[in-house]
Amino acid sequence: MQITVNRQPHTVPVPWQQETLLHVLRESFGLVGSKFGCGMAQCGACTVWLDGAPVRSCVTPVAAVGARAVTTIEGLAPSGEALHPVQRAWLAHQVPQCGYCQAGQIMAAAALLRDTPVPTDAQIDAAMAGHLCRCGTQHRVRAAIRSLAAPGAAS
Repeated sequence: MQITVNRQPHTVPVPWQQETLLHVLRESFGLVGSKFGCGMAQCGACTVWLDGAPVRSCVTPVAAVGARAVTTIEGLAPSGEALHPVQRAWLAHQVPQCGYCQAGQIMAAAALLRDTPVPTDAQIDAAMAGHLCRCGTQHRVRAAIRSLAAPGAAS
């Protein structure tokens, strides 16, 4: 089985073909940015993109990926750039504390801003709902997302 991850083809070894996408990414491919949190699609730490849509990789069978492109936090930055603008905003607004949930939050925020360049607070809240952060940095998450919104963003 072949899947495309971060614009590169990868072969999923036969013993891994019955696993979740998260386990294949982390354990077979060594892409450890996406984290195992709850294992039930409730916390968001495992969020990656399938064809640009955020999904919880802890409950997504790798066999269900098919021809869809997988993007992880490691592949989020545009070609030739070290960090994606959302990653830079996260650092500028000092969002991370423990950092465990950050990859999933960044993937969700990047998808939101790609699809809705000027999100309202309600849209930000909806996009970030279910991304649990025990450190309590949600106000910094919103500030980081707002900083990337086009001028005149509604609040």
